[in-house]
Amino acid sequence: MDSVLIDTDVILDFFFEREPFAEYATEVFRRCEEKLIVGYTTPVIVSNVYYLLKKTANHQLVVEKIKQLLTIIEVTEMNKDVVVEALNSEFKDFEDALQNFSAVQNRMISIILTRNIKDFKKSNLAVMTPETYVKGS
Repeated sequence: MDSVLIDTDVILDFFFEREPFAEYATEVFRRCEEKLIVGYTTPVIVSNVYYLLKKTANHQLVVEKIKQLLTIIEVTEMNKDVVVEALNSEFKDFEDALQNFSAVQNRMISIILTRNIKDFKKSNLAVMTPETYVKGS
C-alpha cells in the first residue's frame, strides 16, 4: 500500500473543485478514505489550506472541512531536525523543503503528490501529479 504526501495544491483542487484537476484529487482522497493508500499532509499544509479557504468561507465552515479531511488522512510531524534539513537543503523554496523533509523523516511516505513537480526536483522521493499517480496505479 502506498503512503503519499498530499501537497497544498492537491487539497485545494479538491476543495475548490478546480478543473481539470479536481477529478484526480478526488480520486486520491477516495483511495485514502477506502484505505487503498495512506495519505499524509503536514502542519504547514494544513495551515496554508486553512488560510486560503478562509478567504472564501467563515472560520467554522473551514474548520469543519479540515476536520473532515483529517478523518481520512494523517499529519506528519515537523520538528527541529526537519527544519534544519530544510534550511541546509538545496531546495529553492523553504516551504517545499519543509514538506519534503517531513515526508522523508516519516519513513513511510514514498511519494509526494503535487502539481508543482519542479518545486520538488531536489527530492529523493518519487514526485508525481495526482493525474499521473491515478492513471499509473
